[in-house]
Amino acid sequence: MKSYQEITKELAKKDLILAKAIETVEKEIKPSPDIDVYYSLLNSIVSQQLSVKVAQIIWRRLTLLFHDQYPNAKQILLTEDEDLRAIGLSRQKIKYINNVAQFSLDNDISFEYLNKKTDDEIISYLSQIVGIGKWTVQMILMFPMDRLNIFPVDDLGIQTKMKAWYNIDLEKKELRNKLVEIAEKWHPYKTLASKYIWESVI
Repeated sequence: MKSYQEITKELAKKDLILAKAIETVEKEIKPSPDIDVYYSLLNSIVSQQLSVKVAQIIWRRLTLLFHDQYPNAKQILLTEDEDLRAIGLSRQKIKYINNVAQFSLDNDISFEYLNKKTDDEIISYLSQIVGIGKWTVQMILMFPMDRLNIFPVDDLGIQTKMKAWYNIDLEKKELRNKLVEIAEKWHPYKTLASKYIWESVI
């Protein structure tokens, strides 16, 4: 398998605009896989629609409620909603966290099991959990699972940066179609290209 450094050079040759975006990123992006998908799903729910700082504070409070600071599924389901509300979680997020916990008890969401599936199969499988949508699963695929060819076209950060870099003046469906077309240049390494777009400085 090629290194991230080799992939980055290949991407830069394929797309000169992407090459310029990559040049603005001060530190080299490296893989950071994590086999605990369950933990990552919980963290994603807590982080939704919050600033990084606030999300980190609430996540820390959540982990401190549990033995060894690990929110295992059985303990989460036994925790009173009032206790979860007290650390800053909304009622909706409490439901979603409970959904992930219950799903993990009823189904296999281990890295080993999921890693045998295709990207689309994983999206379909984890999206069964109420509160976990396609974007959230794409983040799981891109970061803890380190899948190579994910393009989160509906991500606002990706859309904003790509509109600026590629001088695009489109919205909604037309914008989406254009971004998907551009990202095809990055195949089969859309994940790393997307990470550089996120980190790039306009």
